[in-house]
Amino acid sequence: MDQFLIDKAALITGSSRGIGRAIALALAERGADIVVHYLRKKSAAGEVAAAVEALGRRAVVVKANLAEADQIEALVDEIESAFGRCDILVGNAASGTPRDVLDVNDKYWDWTMDVNARSILRLAQRLVPPMAQAGWGRIINITSPGSTRVLPYYGAIGPSKAVVDALTRYLAVDLASQGIIVNAVSPGLVKTDAVAAFPVDLKEVFDYAASHSPTRRLVTPEEIAQVVAFLCSDAAAAIVGQTIMVDGGYGLLLH
Repeated sequence: MDQFLIDKAALITGSSRGIGRAIALALAERGADIVVHYLRKKSAAGEVAAAVEALGRRAVVVKANLAEADQIEALVDEIESAFGRCDILVGNAASGTPRDVLDVNDKYWDWTMDVNARSILRLAQRLVPPMAQAGWGRIINITSPGSTRVLPYYGAIGPSKAVVDALTRYLAVDLASQGIIVNAVSPGLVKTDAVAAFPVDLKEVFDYAASHSPTRRLVTPEEIAQVVAFLCSDAAAAIVGQTIMVDGGYGLLLH
């Protein structure tokens, strides 16, 4: 595999499991050193770091509550101590209590917005200056079809992902001239632990999504990770400010 990310360091927020884990390993396979971020799953984060090191790359594990500005500052301080700078930011971490929009109170709204969207801005504000000085950087945000469509129990999460979409575009325009390319990836339904938090019959949901997709299956975390890796490459440098849908064609059909 072409290791085009040698001498690059990548932070993937929420990378102890699921899509974030797959992205961490995909970037490590291409030569990047990895910052494994987690909030609660310390042992899982350690397993990801071990898998990265087994690929011959360096890894550091950092705990941070992304809703807290001071913890984001401490996270970046640890990155700079370990690697000097961060060349790639993957804004993957997501949270939010599944609720309909009229059931969302201030606490849930603020938490969801801070973790899912504001953390990306705060991280970019710290990480971009060294990227600009180097003349190279990548920011890839993981969004959701719920940013443009209404999904059940997505009353705060969907609006937060709409902010991620818009923030991606604004950052892309501001940073492209400095060699920093910003895009987003919107996965379809992926079978991860995060989906289990929703009060739905998971087997029914997964079976429906698979049977109504042109590919007749769900997208995997590894497939999302491959797209993220491509967007980090110089071959994708002309893709700027876009949200790439990776859903096996599910969104093309009227359900």
